[in-house]
Amino acid sequence: MSGQSTNRADTFPITRILAIGSVAPDVHADDVQRTMPDEVRDTVALYLDGTIDQWYARHGGGVLFLLNLNDLDAAARVLATLPLAKAGLMKFELTALGPLFPLNGLLRS
Repeated sequence: MSGQSTNRADTFPITRILAIGSVAPDVHADDVQRTMPDEVRDTVALYLDGTIDQWYARHGGGVLFLLNLNDLDAAARVLATLPLAKAGLMKFELTALGPLFPLNGLLRS
């Protein structure tokens, strides 16, 4: 493979961001419930503007968003605007997603 980069970061296009939101165990349910009307409104707005592509509830609590973004920092900034995150009641773990890298091998002869 002379002359070709083998660094996956050079060839891995980020096409979506997976955001896994969790409420801290020491957070009172009442605090979350008081914030939920605003959280739902702002989350729906992100869905309607195309930022959130898919959303799911997590078994055991929390949420999972598939974001139509390709930058982890941009995703973190957007999620930080949600009321639960602003209040320190929810944290997000972000993962960059893209096409299956091994499929590139099928295109090479």
